[in-house]
Amino acid sequence: MLPVHLPPMLSWHEFVEKATAPPTVVGAESRRSKGGWHGATWEEALTLAVDGWPLALEEADVTVAELRAGAGLDQGATELEPAWDVTGSEVDIAAFLAGVPECMVDAVPRQVSRRGKVVTFLIPAGYSHAIGHQVIINRGLALATLCTAIIDVGHSVEIWSGDTSTLRTPEGKLRSRAMARVITAGEPFDVGRLIFAVAHPAMLRRLWFGVWDGQPKEVAKAMMLDNYGLPAPCRTDDLPADIADPYVLPHLEEHDRQWDDLPSALAWSRRMFGELGLIQH
Repeated sequence: MLPVHLPPMLSWHEFVEKATAPPTVVGAESRRSKGGWHGATWEEALTLAVDGWPLALEEADVTVAELRAGAGLDQGATELEPAWDVTGSEVDIAAFLAGVPECMVDAVPRQVSRRGKVVTFLIPAGYSHAIGHQVIINRGLALATLCTAIIDVGHSVEIWSGDTSTLRTPEGKLRSRAMARVITAGEPFDVGRLIFAVAHPAMLRRLWFGVWDGQPKEVAKAMMLDNYGLPAPCRTDDLPADIADPYVLPHLEEHDRQWDDLPSALAWSRRMFGELGLIQH
């Protein structure tokens, strides 16, 4: 059986290194010179992978702050928790009887993280060849906006990009799998990298294809002959076993209409993140 389950790439550096490995087949799609469908030339894609893609916001004529406001994310998720002081709205009888000066209690709003210290997202990188650039960009900007909002309210976020597909071979169908960690929990947050990874067509059509083009010849050839497979949903068990309770987001499909414009994309993403309990909605 073809080895189409790749070991997880645990850092962005490792992913870019795998993507830029020399192709093992002639005519690799990742290196083809025309950049229209790919979204960028090979050289441009490598620059974006290193420098990030803040230009996406300029092209949309918005900032992250404006996107967050448009999605109703000006304020982080909050809860009321008790705070003790010498003044307040209620008396803590036990503290008062014990002679503690700070015996008065007030309810104080505090930003909270409902899922613990680390929230892990798996964002599928695969989609149909017929998906247009603007749809990809709208979806990516919406997801990146929600992720930055979650970071702002105190979460530590880990973000993975996953390329999974159904590969048709002469021996039958295989499910291919490759996972790469885009953002590592606790590292300095690189919003330009995140936007490129989730919003730029070249992430899939240059770099992920590049990962497959650099695999052993029989794997790379099978991928190229089947146009890199039919996009398939990612699953929680695609990630390393030590990652607990990840959020696996739905993959992009041609019939999706929520990504047709940026306001719709933001509204849909906000509802989804709210239903997951990560933000107030």
